[in-house]
Amino acid sequence: MSSTPSTDKPWGGRFTAPTDAFVEEFTASVSFDQRLALCDIAGSIAHARMLSECGVLTNAEYETIAAGLSAVRADIEAGRFTWSVKLEDVHMNVESALVARVGEVGKKLHTARSRNDQVATDIRLYLRGEIDGLLTGLGRLMNALVTLAEQEADTLLPGFTHLQAAQPISFGHHLLAWNEMLLRDAGRLRDCRVRVNVLPLGAGALAGTTFPIDRQRSAALLGFDAVAENSLDAVSDRDFAIEFAAVASLIMVHYSRMAEELVLWNSQAFGFVDIADAFCTGSSMMPQKKNPDVPELVRGKAGRVIGHLVALITLMKAQPLAYNKDNQEDKEPLFDTLDTLNACTRAFADLVPTLKVERARMRAAAARGYINATDLADHLVRLGRPFRDAHAVVGAAVAMAVERGCNLEDIPLADYQKLDAALDESIYQVLDMDRALAARDHFGGTAPRQVRAACARARARIAAVLPGGARDQAGDA
Repeated sequence: MSSTPSTDKPWGGRFTAPTDAFVEEFTASVSFDQRLALCDIAGSIAHARMLSECGVLTNAEYETIAAGLSAVRADIEAGRFTWSVKLEDVHMNVESALVARVGEVGKKLHTARSRNDQVATDIRLYLRGEIDGLLTGLGRLMNALVTLAEQEADTLLPGFTHLQAAQPISFGHHLLAWNEMLLRDAGRLRDCRVRVNVLPLGAGALAGTTFPIDRQRSAALLGFDAVAENSLDAVSDRDFAIEFAAVASLIMVHYSRMAEELVLWNSQAFGFVDIADAFCTGSSMMPQKKNPDVPELVRGKAGRVIGHLVALITLMKAQPLAYNKDNQEDKEPLFDTLDTLNACTRAFADLVPTLKVERARMRAAAARGYINATDLADHLVRLGRPFRDAHAVVGAAVAMAVERGCNLEDIPLADYQKLDAALDESIYQVLDMDRALAARDHFGGTAPRQVRAACARARARIAAVLPGGARDQAGDA
């Protein structure tokens, strides 16, 4: 008894019944993987060219396929391409459109290739470009932070530990602390990109191919730095996506910390900054409200990205080699991570240059917190007192100031001398907050002179981590 194969699928030869309609919808990925289309076409053109150079395709066949794929790409870019769930994914949609344009020769494109190595190549191409874009966006944000830090190098801010006023710092120094977080993030993105930029194409479904291919040529055509060593690993590896999600999660943690401080500083209780109206919304009930919605949303979206990292790790934790359909679930969390991170990066890069710094409020807050106490203890150490004894003396002075409701600099010298007879009028210079700020004049310190020097170094470091920067320098070396 003969059976009629299901011919509506490219893989339908061994099937005798059509795919269930629900299963067709359930297993399709074209609704979200179509964003890989341009990468898919770039990979296909390179694959066809390599096949022609290896004698698997004729040059005429390659040129026909390349021209057809270019026409399909133009349709996609113009928004006139029709996507079909029946064709399952981006690869089959593109290939079907190619065959419709160029005829039977289009079917030769899939020679020596599987959708397994094809999709792995597409995702790596896509993520590589997205990382470069993210680095550019991070560079814009970091440069905005450094510019503001330079402007606020002399601005006195109470530095906090445990959210308690601790020591005097420059507001510019605080902004540069944010920048240090982001510089590390940029370095991690660049390092992640190295492992993303490895070519899986040529691994086939899992075991390679019997055709005479040149994987190094494919890698050169597509700008990959290396070729995956093992065909099994090449098609099943999603470590690069997990690694990127981990880097993205850490960036979002840093954004969330920045957002938390902006929300606090923007509140009436602090009043250190005023976030521009363009980044705030009002209340439907309370007409006086101006809510810092942008930093609040950034803070909230951190959990979303961290959740995607957990999803990707869990996706891979029990998969046997090689490729499994589970891996179709890698794309949506990866894509949403990229979208969220790009949006938050843009939001902060746009917001930071518009911040209004309330210098007087910062100075007034610094004056209330006894943040010059450590400077007085250091002064006693310079007079020969052990630090622990100096700590006790200044602690007693702070208790005196608290009881009297005054600042340390308001305590008369006679009362200080009751605590330690060696103290003289010079303590009032030590207690001057601007002097205390300037006294921390060493590499990495908060003195305005050091902040300006750090800004200059930061600009060079930012340039080095942007796309092309450090790689060009390494190449020159």
